[in-house]
Amino acid sequence: MKKWYSLIDKVYRLDNLEKAYQAVRANRGAPGIDGETVEAFGQNLGQRLIQLHHELKTGTYEPQPVKRVEIPKPDGSTRPLGIPTVRDRVVQQALLNILQPIFEPGFHPSSYGYRPGRSCHQAVAKAERFMNKYGLEYVVDMDLSKCFDRLDHELILEEVNRKISDGSVLKLIKKFLTAGVMKDGQWDEIDTGSPQGGVISPLLANIYLDRFDQAMKSRGIRIVRYADDILVFARTRKEAGNYRQVATQILEGELKLEVNKEKTHLTSVHEGVAYLGFIIHKKHVSIHPKKIKKFKDRIRELTPRNHGMSLKEMIKRLNPVLRGWANYFRVANCKKLFAQLMEWIRRRLRMKQMKEWKSWRPLHKALRRRGYKGEFQKISMRRWRNSASPLINMALPNKWFDEVGLVNLASYNVGILHHFYEK
Repeated sequence: MKKWYSLIDKVYRLDNLEKAYQAVRANRGAPGIDGETVEAFGQNLGQRLIQLHHELKTGTYEPQPVKRVEIPKPDGSTRPLGIPTVRDRVVQQALLNILQPIFEPGFHPSSYGYRPGRSCHQAVAKAERFMNKYGLEYVVDMDLSKCFDRLDHELILEEVNRKISDGSVLKLIKKFLTAGVMKDGQWDEIDTGSPQGGVISPLLANIYLDRFDQAMKSRGIRIVRYADDILVFARTRKEAGNYRQVATQILEGELKLEVNKEKTHLTSVHEGVAYLGFIIHKKHVSIHPKKIKKFKDRIRELTPRNHGMSLKEMIKRLNPVLRGWANYFRVANCKKLFAQLMEWIRRRLRMKQMKEWKSWRPLHKALRRRGYKGEFQKISMRRWRNSASPLINMALPNKWFDEVGLVNLASYNVGILHHFYEK
């Protein structure tokens, strides 16, 4: 294995620090404990980078504690996020620019999380292929408790040291790991973990967990891993049970992590394997019902009936959500679901317009503008049931929503997981 001895000078080069700042700026992100924004840091960029260059070169650079915030999770619990200052993010990115190309080529081929040119879709495609093409129909769905928070600092440095022998780089990584967290004005020391939110944390987690990946590979056990979402594949239920024991021993015994015994379970493609928001079946891939519910809840938030904004403004706010959701989930076999969701979304928007009309008169005017003649039924603009009536559909046809630019889920080419199969 090739070892790298002198890297710190590449980290603190001014062109690398400039490139690092541009990457941090592109990612935006909230300020750290000092309250400084990315834009404010960039106002006097040249001098700030020269200062960082000097501190890194002389070994006097000291990172600040990360700002601890709690992000709500769907189950009601929270996920701790650590936000470094912009200054520290720039240095972490500069370090990442140099370290990632060294470690990236050696990572396990079935590791997909936080790696350039790799995606959730590729991870799902590989998992589907293992089950349905290779006959590995039984799966251990591993759940790690607070993985990022439990990474052992000495093991992180040991794994980095396998390829990097530059003491200054190892010392810099250690400084980031031990900078601590600040919450409600109180500083807490950290002796394990790498804060989620740190620029360098995903790479360190991959370096750490690659030890597990390679240990499984050396035993001929197939896995797919996206960050700490791990699937282990087997031909029989008994074999899967054995693999679960092997995986648990490596993760807990060697890597000092904690496997959540309640959530880690054996399943199979016949029951449907949930992974990264999808459910993989024998002959198709569907979207997890929890993800559909969360999406519908978000649409309800964005399409209130009693809000003062116009229908066109509402559509403008809806579109990025529709586009993002469709682009992620379109790999599933979801043609019928996308069409049904679209009908429901248009119906909610019709209801919003009905509330604006208040009475049947503006509806009748809209119908006459569309060329409809004769007498029309006088219907209530307050009843949800009426939002599906033929009169409302004539006044606001599907074509009208297309004309005003509403993203149409039903127009997406779906069921394209095979596009992500690796050659």
